[in-house]
Amino acid sequence: MASFHVYAGAGDQIVNPVIRRIGWTDLVDALRLGFDDFMAKPSHVVFLCIFYPLIGVVLAAWTSGQGGLQMLFPLASGFALVGPFAAIGLYEISRRRELGLDASWRHALDVRHSPAVPSIAAVGAFLVVMFIAWLLVARFIYIANFGDVSPVSATAFAEQLLATEAGWRLTVAGCLAGFLFAAVVLCTTVVAFPILLDRDIGAYEAVATSVRAVAANPIEMALWGLIVAVLLALGSLPVFAGLIVVVPVLGHATWHLYRKVVQPVRH
Repeated sequence: MASFHVYAGAGDQIVNPVIRRIGWTDLVDALRLGFDDFMAKPSHVVFLCIFYPLIGVVLAAWTSGQGGLQMLFPLASGFALVGPFAAIGLYEISRRRELGLDASWRHALDVRHSPAVPSIAAVGAFLVVMFIAWLLVARFIYIANFGDVSPVSATAFAEQLLATEAGWRLTVAGCLAGFLFAAVVLCTTVVAFPILLDRDIGAYEAVATSVRAVAANPIEMALWGLIVAVLLALGSLPVFAGLIVVVPVLGHATWHLYRKVVQPVRH
């Protein structure tokens, strides 16, 4: 595996990127720069991000048709767990624009030529596992409170959640479990994909760098996670359509956050 740079970087060496302290103004600036990228190169948004809300609509329709209304919220919220991987083409657009290179939408696919592709795939696989694990946990919590019986309708399910003790238990347990999953993903991947595009350092160090970035900036990273959660929630209304704007802005902003948190290589 080492020859494919999954664990270590090129030359099978472990490197330790330098982490910088940031402030809340850096988060605001990262969002501003992300929005600038979005406005400067909007043509790629539909190509890269329309699938995100469309998948949401398809999954919502599927769960409704299969009597799976109870899984609608876990599916919608679970998109945030794979979001860092889904936005990798957006990081590439921001990287190229920063370097003054052609940043048209077709270059988002240039990620496939990166020497770090095996490492990117490894971290991406980790997020997919987290997504599946979250769905299994959410289903277990539902069954523990309501049994293995699907709601008869969305209205009836809403009444169960709001007006019964089991509904409140489900809501609290589900939110706590979702928070834990989101916290793990934030801590392990907040800068993992951007740094792998920028430097071939291996999956292990990319994840370790994310963990160190969060440890060095706990309040700022917690605030960043809250910003992401709120924007994704707002973007999910109505029927995930707002994600067409929210996802690319957050994707571009994540690249700029990486630039602020991780010190560039000195040549």
